Amino acid sequence: MTSETWLILGASSSIARAFADEVARHGCDVILAGRDLEDLGRTASDIRLRTGRRAEVIAFDATAIDEHAPFVDRCLELAPRLNVLLLFGLMPSQAALEADSALLRRTIDVNYLGAASILHCLAPVLEAQKAGRVVVLSSVAGDRGRLSNYAYGSAKAGLNAFLQGYRARLYRAGVKVTTVKAGFMDTAMTFGLPGMFLVAQPSSAATAIFHAAAKGREVIYFPWFWRWIMLIIKLIPERVFKRLSI
Repeated sequence: MTSETWLILGASSSIARAFADEVARHGCDVILAGRDLEDLGRTASDIRLRTGRRAEVIAFDATAIDEHAPFVDRCLELAPRLNVLLLFGLMPSQAALEADSALLRRTIDVNYLGAASILHCLAPVLEAQKAGRVVVLSSVAGDRGRLSNYAYGSAKAGLNAFLQGYRARLYRAGVKVTTVKAGFMDTAMTFGLPGMFLVAQPSSAATAIFHAAAKGREVIYFPWFWRWIMLIIKLIPERVFKRLSI
């Protein structure tokens, strides 16, 4: 992946910083996109200093749907060919979502609508360049609606279905699309949430994402054992499943 440019959407997260460092050390330039420009600026300066690669910063808001097309145009001014890593998300507790309908809407807007919108705007660009990689950090929560997080999970389920069709569309242009179904991650988004177990580190996730992109994988679970955990969960009959507090 030498001499390529990665557009990282939601670049303030710990996973994003680790991934940006990973690809820069492998000879790629990066465009860091997000809302906290001061934080992104520090990350960009660090990457430029330590790797000598180009690192640009650009403002991006997943919920500002009308700004997504102009945002893509600005990205193309910085780099004519792009790879894309989408990492942004919002994961309140199920209890918080049940108590606040506005928060429920924002969670769906960020996790599904915002992701679908920016990927939609990027599709013609990716098709025109006839090459590239798209990696989207999704969640195992989308594999089955569970009592403990069905609102968040429904948005991720929608995103996963969107990515299946998106993968088929871009396949025809030589662009590879990878869905990363992540389990619990040690990030600011999950800090303090109850019921966390088998928590993975952001640096490990960044390495796994890098290798999945390099190999052109279609769907991966991270950590790997979540594939089998979710397989068991999906096989539980509904008449039993609805009685479980999971």
